[in-house]
Amino acid sequence: MRKEIDIFFTAMMFYTRIPCPKDITHDPDYLNKATRYFPLIGWIVGLISGIVFIAFSQILPVTIAVLLSMIASVLTTGAFHEDGFADVCDGFGGGWTKEKILKIMKDSAIGAYGAIGIILLLVLKYILLVEILSIQSNIIPIILTFIAAHALSRWAAATIIFTHEYVREDELSKSKPIAKAYSWKEIFGTAFFGIVPLLYFVYYNYKIALVLLPVFMFRWYLARYFKKWIGGYTGDCLGATQQICEVVFYISLLALWKFI
Repeated sequence: MRKEIDIFFTAMMFYTRIPCPKDITHDPDYLNKATRYFPLIGWIVGLISGIVFIAFSQILPVTIAVLLSMIASVLTTGAFHEDGFADVCDGFGGGWTKEKILKIMKDSAIGAYGAIGIILLLVLKYILLVEILSIQSNIIPIILTFIAAHALSRWAAATIIFTHEYVREDELSKSKPIAKAYSWKEIFGTAFFGIVPLLYFVYYNYKIALVLLPVFMFRWYLARYFKKWIGGYTGDCLGATQQICEVVFYISLLALWKFI
């Protein structure tokens, strides 16, 4: 049990800015095992975002409450995945070879592709959340919308670890911390924590399970795209996958609520 607690806090330490106990063991092997809790971190981030939205929606318009919930999400993760998305936009937008793409992604400065990409992504996410939450009034579905989006998108990103090879330009590369090995526990853990929040919606309408199709179609396409250009994935690629799959989840959910 103590070991699992250390592994969980290792995941929280790397993927969020939430303070962790000082006596946590910093074993490099724990980073590999921490993958199993990646979607569970999505539960925490989603819960925080949902609580912030509900709290402020009682006294402010939905539009402002949504923006504050997004700010809470960014502050909780330290824009960890948003940064990866921007780096991927810069790298794949400005590079035409594996070496050039990895070199651009290693650069901490944001370029035009990254700036434009992250602005469009955040605006799209904001509009989708406003639309979704404007037609929801019950607290539980609202909270679970946030949790399911963050958990499922992290699960989709984590599965790339299990199917593709980690690539890196050199040992000095500015890579996001990420596991490079896994066992059946990581596969089962990510699937369990990734899918459970969605089951609430499926319980009330089984057709909501259809959101899995577009989310994993985009996951498949992104993994294939990364494989084609750089031979595998980096931490930035996983961050970009999480952000894109989160937006795809919102689009799919909104479409399903309107047409089924």
